[in-house]
Order: sequence, then C-alpha cells, then structure tokens
Amino acid sequence: MRDVLEVKPLAFDSFGVRSMATLVETDDLRVLIDAGVSLAPLRYGLRPHPKEEARMRELWAEIEREAREADVLVVTHYHYDHHDPQKPEIYKDKVVYVKHPTENINKSQEERASFFIEQLKGLPKSLEIADGREFKHRSTTIKFSNAVFHGTNSRLGFVVEVCVACGGEKFVHTSDVEGPSVEEQVEFVLKEAPDIVFIDGPMTYMLGFRYSKRSLELSVENLKRIVDVTPTVVIDHHTLRDLNYKERIAEVYEHASERNATVSTAAEFAGRKIEMLEARRKELYAAEPAEQRR
Repeated sequence: MRDVLEVKPLAFDSFGVRSMATLVETDDLRVLIDAGVSLAPLRYGLRPHPKEEARMRELWAEIEREAREADVLVVTHYHYDHHDPQKPEIYKDKVVYVKHPTENINKSQEERASFFIEQLKGLPKSLEIADGREFKHRSTTIKFSNAVFHGTNSRLGFVVEVCVACGGEKFVHTSDVEGPSVEEQVEFVLKEAPDIVFIDGPMTYMLGFRYSKRSLELSVENLKRIVDVTPTVVIDHHTLRDLNYKERIAEVYEHASERNATVSTAAEFAGRKIEMLEARRKELYAAEPAEQRR
C-alpha cells in the first residue's frame, strides 16, 4: 500500500539537465510541477555535449508521459527549464496554476509569460493565478506562497513556492530560490513544515561572481532551519552545477545527521546515480569528442 502522498522527481540537475520537474500523486490527484527542461547554452566555453542532449530528450519524453496523466499542472515562473511554451498541448484539458504573468515579475519573464499565456488559449480546463492562493481538490490542498525572489534579489524576477497536502502529509517545492538566503523564501517552508521538501539550493558555482559568500552563509543557516522541521530534504538544481556542492553545504549534512533527518539530491531520492553532466562538460568532451555546432 502506498503512502497518502507520493513524490517523483522527473528531471533535475542531478539527472543531467536543468529542471525541477516533479510529479506529486495523492489519493485523488496527480500534480505536475514545472514541466520544463533545458541545457546551459555554454559552460566552460562549450556547448551541450550530445550526451546532455540525449538525456534532455529522454527526460522530456518522461515529462510528457506524466503530463498526459496529470490532473493539475503548475508553472512557478517563466524560465524555460520550468515551462515549455513550444509544447502548449500538454496543458490541454488540465487545471493550470501559474505565477502571475504581470505582477512581481521582471521584463524578460513578463514577455515570456505573455507569449506562454497566449499559446495556452482555449487549451486548459481552467487557468488560475497562483500567487498567495489556496485551492482544494477533494482531499488534496494546493497552496502557493506569495511571489518571492528568484535568487537573492529581484533581478531575475520572482517565483511561487508550492505546497501539496493530503491526509496529514505535506510536500513543498520551492522553485528557484537559489538558497534560500532571503527570509521571505524560507518562511513558507517553515510555516508548512512539510514531510518532504525539494529545494533549489545555493548557486555556489557562481560564488564570488553572481553569488556572494554572505548569501551562501545565510542559505546554509536557513537550510539548517528547514532540516529542523522537515525529515526529508532534497537539495538540487543550481547547487548541482558545482562539483564541490557537498563541501559547500557540509554544515547542512552534519546538522541533518544530528537531527536524524535526510539530506540528498533528487537523483538519490529517486534511487538514481548522480549525473552532473553540465558540471562535467569538459570531461564529457575529453572522453567523447564531439563537433561544436555554431
């Protein structure tokens, strides 16, 4: 007999692509959060290796399969690793919850949101703004945070965090908080105190460039606070672009051990091998040379 609430990561950076696509299945609802996947256009001056491209095709096919069976699709923001405006058909006849397309949003995401909403016309069963709202589906509740920073400030826009609850069990998906280093980002998780949380961890591969040492320190402290209220903590996405990610957040792992909590990547949660293909792009090209397309 399965749990009341089951969580299945579909595509994540620890799987070899940029994504946080997640399926949540409760007693009476299937919720797919952030049906998107992408690759870094350049890393170490190199374009995606064919192995990355093959993995992206494989995982997108899995996302499409799960989308066909889902009841609800959620879009936490409008970056292409979290939604695909070229595949609007996956939203046909679904209940769709989206980050507000015109409020608390930067120019780039507002333009993408406008295009995406236009593509969806006439397809979903219903389309609702998610920010700060709560929706009931029989025994399942889907709750959204107010819009919070995508990262440490508003430069990259805003995202909404998601909580799916059923039968006394809760799951939270933070989307792109890059930490969380900002109090408003961690508040939602602490208030919900979920059984499982999927977090976009600190962006340490940009440490000293677009991510400060202070932001990392704040993120580590906030992740430890989350460990105090959540027994299963999955940290992935931006964090898994750094080959030294475990050393960067070693305090979090130590704190979890003291609290008998589990901290892992999405791949480990799913019983998969960790494959940091983007972070190992130089190694991939060295082992399997491939032509660099323009």
